[in-house]
Amino acid sequence: MAKPDRPAHAYRIGEAAAMLGVSADTMRRWVDAGRLGAARDDHGHRIIPGAQLASFARELAKPENAAAEGRPSSARNRFPGIVTDVQLGDVAAQVEIQAGPFRVVSLISRESAEELGLVPGAPATAVIKSTNVVVEAR
Repeated sequence: MAKPDRPAHAYRIGEAAAMLGVSADTMRRWVDAGRLGAARDDHGHRIIPGAQLASFARELAKPENAAAEGRPSSARNRFPGIVTDVQLGDVAAQVEIQAGPFRVVSLISRESAEELGLVPGAPATAVIKSTNVVVEAR
């Protein structure tokens, strides 16, 4: 059996960047600055161990920013992004947010959408608190 050129659950710079929703250049800068360690595979490509990337991702996602802004929350699933579409109905509104590579769609009251000033191009954070989350392995 052939020896793999990189360990299981190790990611190249571009793959890691896509997982965190940043550019490959940002990921390289983080590695170069020592914020995140990387090794080289048999082909000279930088690779980041999956466990190390997961730890770094947890650090990036800490809710201190919310608490510092005076809005602490028990919800830990926060996806900052940009509003891409708002469909206003008589009572409800459908709001779409592009958060990195993820599209989040929410149904909220029309009153809330108007009070929040949700229009395409506005910054918004999808905050998700759920007891039913489906996890799919890739």
